Amino acid sequence: MHVAWRLVREEGTDALTLGRLAEEAGITKPVVYDHFGTRNGLLIALYQDYDARQAALMDAAIQASAPGLDATAGVIACSYVACVLTQGREMPGVLAALAGSAELEKIKRAYQMAFIAKCRGLLAPFTGPRGIAPAAFWAMLGAADALSDAAVKGDVTAEEAEGELFRTILALVGRSHGIAAS
Repeated sequence: MHVAWRLVREEGTDALTLGRLAEEAGITKPVVYDHFGTRNGLLIALYQDYDARQAALMDAAIQASAPGLDATAGVIACSYVACVLTQGREMPGVLAALAGSAELEKIKRAYQMAFIAKCRGLLAPFTGPRGIAPAAFWAMLGAADALSDAAVKGDVTAEEAEGELFRTILALVGRSHGIAAS
């Protein structure tokens, strides 16, 4: 995957073809075609690689963090933004190349649901019996995406994106307790 990521980073998504990947990786085209099937298959594999790294980063950060709401919200915010920044310049091209792909929508939805389920589990100890409404998790995910994208584009710093996402998460937990965000 590192060769494919390098090609996307250095030359853009349009340069990433199965033939070019085989050439750059020093393997035969049939090997690449057998592994990925199609260019969309390769792009889907990049998306899956990206999401797997995002999940692993968050899991490792959670394991290393202190208990408590602030630490948990901080880990969610920092790990999300950090992963997007790590691959952030390449992912928009990958997603654009897959636009309209039913396969991408299915995989993207599965990862969104997994992220929401993970956050629901991580935040449950702090939400009380009402929990956080499903719509609020979608709002958090939308905020995470928008803030991370703004950081990638340089519209905000990584620290600003992390801080705003952290405050958004705290506000969602506060709302689950009937506490208005100030």
